[in-house]
Amino acid sequence: MGKHDIDALKYFRLLVGKEEPMLLFEAALSLGQDSEPNLDLTIPQMQMDALALTLQKRLPADASPIQKLRMLNHFFYQELGFCGNANDYYHPDNSYLHRVMTTRRGIPISLAIIYIELAQQVGLQISGISFPGHFLMKLSVQSGEIILDPFNGSSLSKEELEARLEPYLHALNEVMEPQLAHHLQPASDREILVRMLRNLKMVFLERHAWQCLLNVQQRLIILLPDDLAEKRDRGLTYAHLNCPQAALQDIEYYLARRPDAVDADVLRNKLPALRYAANKLN
Repeated sequence: MGKHDIDALKYFRLLVGKEEPMLLFEAALSLGQDSEPNLDLTIPQMQMDALALTLQKRLPADASPIQKLRMLNHFFYQELGFCGNANDYYHPDNSYLHRVMTTRRGIPISLAIIYIELAQQVGLQISGISFPGHFLMKLSVQSGEIILDPFNGSSLSKEELEARLEPYLHALNEVMEPQLAHHLQPASDREILVRMLRNLKMVFLERHAWQCLLNVQQRLIILLPDDLAEKRDRGLTYAHLNCPQAALQDIEYYLARRPDAVDADVLRNKLPALRYAANKLN
């Protein structure tokens, strides 16, 4: 890793090392430093502040949460033109907020983080929901909860939510009630960042983009220091990058704590070649 990578990770560690709530928008924005090492994070932050100021000026002083929601929806989706990038859904740029703010195209979770930041700046408390398959948003009002699809801002009925959840419950052989309520709980900032990173992890794994994948793994381990599977996966990524010493350290750490894991034998079979490669480097 270069000096910039270390600085970017140090900054990320600072942002996420605090107790909840974190500075979610800033932490999510900082992921873009992996794709553009010289990215100036203050520029998209200033853009966001300017958008929030424009919206704030239009809101009546006594606007109700429902009024604010309607105006925010119109501003975000109609005027600014934010929407889901259905044509190129799995492009990494859809997860980098500075790119989403420029292109106005993203995936549900990146659109939601921008939307939630804008909402919070105008006094509207919207939560993210880590719903299976498609990230959602929620506004709690006196009459109940409004569940929103970040792709287009539409509100979803209980029937629509049950239809979206059903395939996942069917796979797990679970019943709908009380599972729907469980899946509509607000996600923590840490959970949202982990989901963003795991989206990128899947994209880079499929592309065999090992250095990009390593950047993602480093951040996941900062967020989830006790997650053995993430440490194992970082070790496997190091192996692809011909860093046998680092690969050995992570894989042996995993095996020492999970000697009976289902993948333990496969991993043990990799150790001799990694040790040979590490000794050659020495």
